[in-house]
Amino acid sequence: MDIYFFNRLDSTQRYLLEALREKELHAPVGVLAYEQYAGVGSRENQWLGERGNFFFSFALSLEALPSDLPLSSASIYFAYLMKKALLKFTSNVWVKWPNDFYMHDAKVGGTITKKLSDVLVCGIGLNLQKGVGAFQGLNLSLEPEKLLEEYLQSLEKLPSWKQVFSEYEVEFELSKTFSVHIENTPISLKEAQLCQDGSLIINKKKVYSLR
Repeated sequence: MDIYFFNRLDSTQRYLLEALREKELHAPVGVLAYEQYAGVGSRENQWLGERGNFFFSFALSLEALPSDLPLSSASIYFAYLMKKALLKFTSNVWVKWPNDFYMHDAKVGGTITKKLSDVLVCGIGLNLQKGVGAFQGLNLSLEPEKLLEEYLQSLEKLPSWKQVFSEYEVEFELSKTFSVHIENTPISLKEAQLCQDGSLIINKKKVYSLR
């Protein structure tokens, strides 16, 4: 995978999507920025970030993805791979359904995915060193390049969805003390049931992450 480094971008996700549309870049490819001032977050929110934190987007062809991976749960899949990469540096991070990184009960990052023709683009933002705004930081003395190195090893040989899901299914219990926004309405996950494809059953309705 070719990796492009930038001192400052508005959004690694926005930059990569545009470069792919204009055929300036081609999958597999990744973009890392040392500073991001208008990052793409969930529900059209911005994910702002200061230097020292982690801002990375990458693109993989759909053919390169595990054959059993439901695209609607790609954010869970790639977030969980990042969580496993972080285990070398901290054991305090977990993935809240469907795409947020938490340290204990505080949000420290997130993942967002978007399908573009025959390519999947995934963006990850993590407050490695310090928090920004209402979000906390991990307070790690860890350079973004070092974490990227660990994460790229996961992307070289992608595990099956079944393997990742079997681990995430246990961790999902932590999400049940939180809520998730569905159609802009916060819904408690206390009684939610996690399905094999990564979706949830909430109030007898099936809900997909779609992020």
